[in-house]
Amino acid sequence: MTSTHDEPSGSGSGADLDTLARVTGRVRAGIEKVIEGKPEVARLALVVLLAEGHLLIEDVPGVGKTMLSKSLARSIDCTVRRIQFTPDLLPSDVTGVSVFNQDSREFEFRPGGIFANIVVGDEINRASPKTQSALLECMEERQVTVDGTTYHLETPFMVIATQNPIEMEGTYALPEAQRDRFMARVSMGYPVESAEIAMLDSHTRSNPLDDLEPVTDAAEIRKLIDIVSEVYVSDAVQRYAVAIATATRKSPELMLGASPRATLHLVRAAKAAAAISGRDYVIPDDVQELAVQVLSHRMLTTVEASMSGRTPEAALRQIVAGVPMPESRRAAT
Repeated sequence: MTSTHDEPSGSGSGADLDTLARVTGRVRAGIEKVIEGKPEVARLALVVLLAEGHLLIEDVPGVGKTMLSKSLARSIDCTVRRIQFTPDLLPSDVTGVSVFNQDSREFEFRPGGIFANIVVGDEINRASPKTQSALLECMEERQVTVDGTTYHLETPFMVIATQNPIEMEGTYALPEAQRDRFMARVSMGYPVESAEIAMLDSHTRSNPLDDLEPVTDAAEIRKLIDIVSEVYVSDAVQRYAVAIATATRKSPELMLGASPRATLHLVRAAKAAAAISGRDYVIPDDVQELAVQVLSHRMLTTVEASMSGRTPEAALRQIVAGVPMPESRRAAT
């Protein structure tokens, strides 16, 4: 690949990027004290946070899904709420409800669990689709409408939801509209042997979450989000992201491809990844490396592809490999 200097720089200063690197480094260090041997998972969680997205953590029970979400939440001095999704959870438990006050003779709004900077939704696919849909407006528009009145959610606002694979007993598949609102999905996977041994040593003596102290706050996260928003994305990189999304819509193996929202999420995540890497511009590698994590959970394979054992992830990797990468890359200036 050739390097060129003809593209304008993003407006984020070197000092801003240094601040972002310092803060995100401290948060990652805290997460990695709790989640052994998964630095890439911690990095993706930070990418989604700074890109103003939501994270879906999917894996079998016992691999640290809830610990990851809790460790990120505890690393930031902000409001945190946890919602335990169960079959009897009601939509009003999530969004809030208007209650009649006998003394004032007026209805008062009592906020639900969604009113926080970081919302941990544990085992989201154990709730009914009706309750899951209560999150749609919150996640996309960052507001809640109850009885005709709209209540805005403060920035930063991030939903970190965990779910077990849909084959597990007592789970409901997330609706397509719900999945599309999650910026990225990550699977924890089993730890390597050395990390599991280290976990046995540290987690049996005490809970590492108890020793985790906040290393930043909501105000600083808002500043970092502003820095990420100024990261430059060239026309070539934008066309590359759109080309990947378009290819998923034309794939004979997929009956549901990437939505325009998915393309937007991919570019936003790439901007956050570039900033964390110390760059004020996005390179095609940022898009390529995030494509599977940002797009695959939105894909649905055809019946034929599914019967032959093809997964959306496998189909997407083949698609990304087949989309030509832009020839020119920005060199660091």
